[in-house]
Amino acid sequence: MGAPTTPATTGTPSRPTRGVPPANRALTRPRRRLLAAAAALVALAAVGAGSLLDLRTPAPKPADAPAGEFSAGRAYEDVQVIAARTHVAGSPANDQVRAHIEQQLRGLGLETEVQDTVAPEAGQLSGAAGGATMARVRNVVARLPGTASTGRIFLVAHYDSVQTGPGGNDDAAGTSAILEVARALTTGPRPRNDIVFVLTDAEEACLCGASAFAASHPLAADGGVVLNLEARGSTGPVIMFETSKNNAKLVDVFGRAAPHPVGTSFAVEIYRALPNDTDFTAFLDQKFVGLNSAYIDGGAIYHTPLDTPAAMDRGSLQQHGDNALGVAREFGAVDLTDLRSGHDATYFPVPGGLVRYPGWLTVPLALLAVAAVVALGWLTRRQGRASTGRLAAGFGLALVPIVAAPVAAQLLWLAITTIRPGYAELLDPYRPVWYRLAVLALAAAILFTWYALTRRRIGPAALAVGGLAWLALLGVLLTVAVPGGAYLTTLPALAGALGGLVALRTRQTGPWPVVAVTAAAAVGVLILLPTVVLLFPALGMGMGGVAALVAVLLGLTALPVVDLLHPQAGGQRGLLALRARRLGVLPAGAAAVAAVVLAGVGLAVDRFDAAHPAPTHLMYAMDAGTGQARWLSHESDPQPWTDGYVDGMADVGDDFPGLGDGELRAGPAQAANLPAPKLDVLGDATAGGERTLRLRLTPQRAARLATLHVDTSTATVLRAEVAGRSVPVEPREGKWGFGLVFHAPPAEGIEVTLTVRPTAAQVALRAMDASDGLEALPGFQARPPAVGVVGSHSSEMLAVARTYPI
Repeated sequence: MGAPTTPATTGTPSRPTRGVPPANRALTRPRRRLLAAAAALVALAAVGAGSLLDLRTPAPKPADAPAGEFSAGRAYEDVQVIAARTHVAGSPANDQVRAHIEQQLRGLGLETEVQDTVAPEAGQLSGAAGGATMARVRNVVARLPGTASTGRIFLVAHYDSVQTGPGGNDDAAGTSAILEVARALTTGPRPRNDIVFVLTDAEEACLCGASAFAASHPLAADGGVVLNLEARGSTGPVIMFETSKNNAKLVDVFGRAAPHPVGTSFAVEIYRALPNDTDFTAFLDQKFVGLNSAYIDGGAIYHTPLDTPAAMDRGSLQQHGDNALGVAREFGAVDLTDLRSGHDATYFPVPGGLVRYPGWLTVPLALLAVAAVVALGWLTRRQGRASTGRLAAGFGLALVPIVAAPVAAQLLWLAITTIRPGYAELLDPYRPVWYRLAVLALAAAILFTWYALTRRRIGPAALAVGGLAWLALLGVLLTVAVPGGAYLTTLPALAGALGGLVALRTRQTGPWPVVAVTAAAAVGVLILLPTVVLLFPALGMGMGGVAALVAVLLGLTALPVVDLLHPQAGGQRGLLALRARRLGVLPAGAAAVAAVVLAGVGLAVDRFDAAHPAPTHLMYAMDAGTGQARWLSHESDPQPWTDGYVDGMADVGDDFPGLGDGELRAGPAQAANLPAPKLDVLGDATAGGERTLRLRLTPQRAARLATLHVDTSTATVLRAEVAGRSVPVEPREGKWGFGLVFHAPPAEGIEVTLTVRPTAAQVALRAMDASDGLEALPGFQARPPAVGVVGSHSSEMLAVARTYPI
């Protein structure tokens, strides 16, 4: 449709007459709107496709790939051995995995040893749910000596699995990748710097293996660069999601050396604020520097029996190994004496690489974006495209989709989980794509509806400036709160404002205004579209509102292009105006219908079945002293299968302090013929009002962990030692004032020395141990095929406790 000829649509833009309707006061008014819209949308689609294609994983290389390259085919052979079955720390299966790792590393001619110790040292990683946490760990450590070392690079992954699954991805992927990287590094010239391969134990239990190595192994004494390899799913791009502080030099190495670099400074900021931990945490505690990487999509199988080798995307494994090998070679060649830059970098992925710039530019860029938007608003008003009142209204109304889209996305997921409550126990649905698309369609529907309702009265120019103003304001807020994430809104706001200024200063009937605003929108697509895609697996559908928010911000950067989808309404009356309004709501209606259809398809496609079971949580706890037993579950809304075992809520903290505080669902259970852990007194001495008890806690069955707690009404613990190592004494609230959790206890038991101030004639101690597997318990009925096990460290736990008065 052509634009009416007015002083504002021909020649150099000037102040138009007051009679021009607000809907005609746009940043661009091409004569051929349909052609301009098509060209702009094709250009943005091409940019978006390029940014998404760059997130694809590489094709896995076969087992006969050149010796100096990483081969997912070769690494997968190790995955099949490592994840052949569940291998929790301390189990015979884990011993077999460790033996395989040793054999592979020694076969490469590497100096290989097993660090067999009790960890952590005093004060490290204490304060778990049941008390101070320790474990017996056996780390496999191998070293490739450098030719003229300036420091050490540590490639780290954990080889143990959770008790509920074989860990095909978590972390057989990281372990096998390191073995293949070690093979590749030993086939070529030796690196300048030492490279140490650390396969840790008991990560799933307490990060204790990494803590033991970082704190006490001689190779770790001088620190170094850590590259930690993890997985929290089964597919997707490998994301470098965590770094040490002052990371600019580290990120620079990653950006130029990783063949497939995916990472954002925003993710690093968010992860630093979360309570989540990996082995990388233990190294950071000891002042190492480094990078932490993982692939995270396909989270439904995380920590479940479905995390098998067959579930692994070998493209993700290939990317893991390619990046680890490339970065290890680069760090192996550079001077490692000074990798702390004094500041963090801002960085994000674009097709072909990683954009990165110094973090100190964050504030100037944020202020420049604000200034550019203010200039755009001033020029928009000067040219008569919006009054001050309409600019203010555009700013205020732009907040509507920013708030409405995430709220609507959360309500959508609430409705879906009401229909399918089993989703509440999953990180993400098994087939999440349909739901993700539904959230994006819903965000688009809200944005288009808002725009159609406000465009004619407020005007496209005022709404475009208002949207960019919010982006610039959010950039300032992020600069203060999350500096590494400020680029998400600062750069699109700056590009949008500059594009708008160019559009207003060029001939409005020519192609250049459309080119300018399209180029500005392309910057938003490059930055925000990959962010949306990465946010979904990172946060799960339970926080899909965050992705919806970013999607709306992307839409606001492209409002001048969105405006081209609407018919020009200037000067129309009667039926023509009505027709224009109806055409204007078509995009909104189509997006709304798409959201409903996509959510419906998701529900139809992603059903629970034997291959995709509904997750359930159940454990068994028995007091061997009283013979009382109960089933326990942390499901807030129990699945039908779980509901057959538990009914009301119960606080089990007093009876089973090793399970932590808080209420669980509970139900009566038959007592099993199972022994409690044995507590022997090896020594008992009193001096100066203090009583010292030397004890041995020995499980009487194959146990994954053992716990010991002291009743505060009988004694106050002053000092404690476990296996000759001092442990922190941090008083806990409640009946049991001191607690100890020991993972992978040895068959001969654990020696514990407690120095207490007694307040009663006898000190009451509560001993508990826990194993895994409920199948042999009386009253247990096997799960039906479509009912599975939730990925939890307490799923399938069988706990037996007893109180010992001494």
